[in-house]
Amino acid sequence: VENYDPEGLITELKDKLNDSRRNLRQKDTILTRMTDGVISFDMDGKITYINPAAATMLELKDSDNTFNKVFGRYKDINMEKIIYLENWTSSERKIENNQGSMNLSFVPFKDGMNIPIGVMVVIQDISEHIKLDKMRKEFVADVSHELKTPLTAIIGSSEILQEDSISEKDAKHFSKMVYDNSIRMQKIVQDLIELSKYDSVLNPDKITEFDLGELVKKCHDKLGIEIKKKGHEVNCFVTADVPPVYADKYDIERVVLNILTNSIKYTKDGGEIKIYVGFVYNDAYIKVFDNGIGI
Repeated sequence: VENYDPEGLITELKDKLNDSRRNLRQKDTILTRMTDGVISFDMDGKITYINPAAATMLELKDSDNTFNKVFGRYKDINMEKIIYLENWTSSERKIENNQGSMNLSFVPFKDGMNIPIGVMVVIQDISEHIKLDKMRKEFVADVSHELKTPLTAIIGSSEILQEDSISEKDAKHFSKMVYDNSIRMQKIVQDLIELSKYDSVLNPDKITEFDLGELVKKCHDKLGIEIKKKGHEVNCFVTADVPPVYADKYDIERVVLNILTNSIKYTKDGGEIKIYVGFVYNDAYIKVFDNGIGI
């Protein structure tokens, strides 16, 4: 062969071998640092690869080196079924152990001739998901209860108001019950709307530049009727050097209104409330003082 170059061929083979080793190291590094567990088994059920996360999540010992030893303690996890009945059986299982709740995904892998050569298992810790799902169900149950109470009062009062023999005094009493419980339901629904808004991704378009002192005075004005009913003396003091604030104006207003509303509500009639708006170094601040019962 005229162009035969043994040295060049050896160099090319070395380069390919080095590339192969480099790719294996990269894959091994990725799998080792994964938070999900990964285990692979050959057709005899022996472990051919396992990363540290899998060993921790499944609480494995050095002697747990086969499919049956790893999963034999769990019901209905069978390697033959996974490989040969993959189209007729679920490839996922959920298990519980001292580490929490785990989701196991079983994936048979095959060679170029489509012949099974083993099984790979990916383990995910779903403890937090289960905890959040439980909290969601409890939240829905609590909200349903909160809505049911005023709704029952509204229905009961409405039924009484429809009676022909009801007196004017009773009519006023039950009309007020309908109104009060309607307001209560409105507040619950408004809280749910606000909660759903905070669950969504922050919208950058909501961030604007505004005057914090003017916003606080606006909140003061909005609560004027409640302040007058309670006979409070409310004063707002704004220092001259407060620069414009760059934030979500609507959300800041909600916070201020919430604090002021509580201050007005939990201070005895004829109380004194002072609001201070100022600026120190890089921080703008709002302080609310009252002579109420405190939090």
